[in-house]
Order: sequence, then structure tokens, then C-alpha cells
Amino acid sequence: MSAGVWIGIGLLGGLGACARVLLGGAVDRRADRAPYFPWGTLVVNLIGAFAIGLLAGARLDDDAYLLAATGFLGGFTTFSTWVVDARLLAGRAGAANLAVSLALGLLAAWIGRELGLALL
Repeated sequence: MSAGVWIGIGLLGGLGACARVLLGGAVDRRADRAPYFPWGTLVVNLIGAFAIGLLAGARLDDDAYLLAATGFLGGFTTFSTWVVDARLLAGRAGAANLAVSLALGLLAAWIGRELGLALL
């Protein structure tokens, strides 16, 4: 892998993280209801799962995939926040967050991949 790809992954990862903060915050502000549920994290991770699935199905060359999926989308999505949010939610709400996020994330990735394959 070239130095340019390494640098690109880092830069795009930073942009992805900024996009996550902006979009996740906007979603959370719009969904400001009690009881708390991490809607922003859910939306960001579902978009990311779909997009990574789409890229996987599109069969990009290695460098393009690394830049888009590992770089931008790796910075955009967040596993750690998802897990911490689930832990901070009380009882059933935390378990529901984990189950819903995982089920919808797998579905989004599968739909994205199928769409990517169909677009070839």
C-alpha cells in the first residue's frame, strides 16, 4: 500500500468522524424525547453498514475500498459508542438497543451488498 493511501485513510477517517458528530448530533436533537435512546448512533451505524455493504458488492479495487470503507466509513461508524450507549441504557432498553442495532445493521449491510452486486 502506498504512502498516499495511508495518508488518505487517515484524512478520510477524520472526515468520517466529523460527519458522524454532525449527523449523529442532528438526529439526536430531532429525536429529543424521553426516555433517552441513542438515535444518532443507530442512524449513523445503519448508514455506514449499508454503505460498506454497497462498496463490498461493487467490488472496488483494493485502494479505493480502503479509502472509502476503512477511511471514511471507519471514522463515520462507531462500535464503541454503540456498546457504551447500550450499557448506559437501563435493562431492557440496553438489550433492545443491541438487538435492534445488530439486526438492522446486518440487514442494511446485506441490502447494500446486494445493491452493489446488482449495479455491476
